[in-house]
Amino acid sequence: MELLAPAGSPEALQAAVQAGADAVYLGFGPLNARRNAKNFTREQLEAAVDYCHLRGVKVYLTLNTLLFDRELPLAAETGRWASDLGVDAVLVQDLGVARLLRDTCPDLPLHASTQMTVHDLDGVLACADLGMTRVVLAREMPAEAIRALCQASPVEIEVFGHGALCMCYSGQCALSAVLGGRSGNRGLCAQPCRLAYRWPGEKKNTHPLSLKDLSLAGQLAQLEEMGVACLKIEGRMKRPEYVAVVTAIYAAALREHREPTGQEVAQLEAAFSRQGFTQGYFRDRKGPAMFGTRREGARDPEDLFAQARQFYSRGEHRPVPVTLTARVAPGEAVTVTARDGAGHTATAQGEVPQPARTRAVTEEQMAAQLSKTGGTVYAVEAVQAHCAPGLSLPLSAVNALRRQVLAGLDRARTAPPPRQTRPFAPPQARKGPGEAPAFTLSFRRWGQVSRESLDQGPALVWLPVQEWAAHEKEAAELTRAYPDIAFGAVFPRVAFDRERPQLRQALEAACRAGATQALLGHIGQLALAREFGLTPRGDFGLGLTNSLTGEELARLGFASATASFECRLSQIRDLGKALPTEAIVYGRLPLMLMENCILKNRGKGCHCEEVPQSLWDRKGEAFPVEPAWGCRNELFNAKVLWLADKADWKRAGLAYARLAFLRETPAECARVFRAYRTGAGEGPEGFTRGLYYRGVE
Repeated sequence: MELLAPAGSPEALQAAVQAGADAVYLGFGPLNARRNAKNFTREQLEAAVDYCHLRGVKVYLTLNTLLFDRELPLAAETGRWASDLGVDAVLVQDLGVARLLRDTCPDLPLHASTQMTVHDLDGVLACADLGMTRVVLAREMPAEAIRALCQASPVEIEVFGHGALCMCYSGQCALSAVLGGRSGNRGLCAQPCRLAYRWPGEKKNTHPLSLKDLSLAGQLAQLEEMGVACLKIEGRMKRPEYVAVVTAIYAAALREHREPTGQEVAQLEAAFSRQGFTQGYFRDRKGPAMFGTRREGARDPEDLFAQARQFYSRGEHRPVPVTLTARVAPGEAVTVTARDGAGHTATAQGEVPQPARTRAVTEEQMAAQLSKTGGTVYAVEAVQAHCAPGLSLPLSAVNALRRQVLAGLDRARTAPPPRQTRPFAPPQARKGPGEAPAFTLSFRRWGQVSRESLDQGPALVWLPVQEWAAHEKEAAELTRAYPDIAFGAVFPRVAFDRERPQLRQALEAACRAGATQALLGHIGQLALAREFGLTPRGDFGLGLTNSLTGEELARLGFASATASFECRLSQIRDLGKALPTEAIVYGRLPLMLMENCILKNRGKGCHCEEVPQSLWDRKGEAFPVEPAWGCRNELFNAKVLWLADKADWKRAGLAYARLAFLRETPAECARVFRAYRTGAGEGPEGFTRGLYYRGVE
């Protein structure tokens, strides 16, 4: 099992490598999910790849953010350069970026970032079909689900083993973006989930969104037995000393086929923790015990960090074993050959030896001189010296040959593999319809649907798949009454494979009731939608922020797609409309999708059937918390998006404009729809324009 360590800076890379990492992951430039890390300059990355490859360590480059059209040329340039440099793989989130790299760097391996929210077998298979060679699973996966995916996956499976846990599924969080314009999907998360919140009626602030750090210490043997290909340590924002401490402990445990000791676990906790660690997701034991905070004023363990710094900054702790062969024969140039265990070979030739006048060179002398590899990464395991008798060779010449052959081995170990690259072809400029978009209505609950809304003529009506199942008879009557309206089921963005039977039953009910469309927030759901004969349409969870992503969704067979609400309206307008495009123009924007049920975590049992609840922040803003498929939760924005009095979204080339209803009454839904159709009517108090005008960083 590969140990993958974070490298947020050149010093952290050195710390990770010297501490025993098999691979490192790092960022270059602005196109990675940790833009606030020091990251690497061009020259530093070139040096880093040589430094790692010389020591047999792989380098993975992160291009795992959502990109806008103007950034695609830079992504193509970065990918081609990384491929030429010999970077071992690139991590991606954006479907358009994956398409771009397949086209411009076809030999460069791609890994599906955890930002892709892969959590089931269909998701893994979809990534494999996209050309990924490895999938980084969502951190919320339980052990048995990981095991099943490892057994069935055609590509490598990587899991997080240590470090911070996000409250929201990675790739599905808009909390930081909507609240402060700093997008977690673009590498600038401000971590508002770590702040204090309170429930209505409670005076005490708590931290219901702040999870403890993950540590799978004690589970390493099980992970290897499962077939996990790579164990990942989180922490590109952490100090190099932290990287050294954590990497060294896991590396030693894996190397020695054991689990970290109690003393080592204590060192892990001292290096960084939030009131201890959790294995709640891995053990499938969710709940309040998984949550914790960093103690205010907590300091780094300077003694422990000083020891770590002294270790990685002094000496070479990753020696590369080599064997050397020397041949000294009359009338021939002296040759020395070096071989490592990875199949690399280098040969150096020197002068022709002369007949000895006094003392002839011996095989023992040759072996002794060739073994002096101090100042290099090499440790000589064996020397085979074949010296004919009676020949003279200066020791200085032997030393020169040793330096020459090891330099040649350096070049062989750091040489990039032969790869082809192709020029970047910008996405085609395809304009959308010139007329105003048709309306789609998304209802959270069956009880919100009314004839007053449907009589206004929406093009599409959406209901969560579980609502179709709960109200099949009434829904069937409604779909028959409105044959000119298309009705569809909203698939849950996350549904583990063990939930598939329940999901299939709900879909069967939806199809019987007249649903013909499917709104998908993950590419892994495409196969299931097709199996049920539903027309697939892409939801905001697919991250449509650039024209190449639109082209890729069209290629995959989506009938339409929803633009990310992290785009400005001007960016949505300029998107190449490779397929009909939709935008959410009304509603409380979804901010977090959580595996933990924070309603249940309040300690009073299940609250799903109670009066709708909200989480209050320090400013007194109330964020609705709603139950979601699979006993999960969704957190929504405190303010309602309102654009009825604006006209520019009608000229953005959209095919559809969605009104997303959360807790509105049937009469309120109908009134909002009427306001958007007519452009008349007042918005709710304290509404927001979302990110459509201010955008994100």
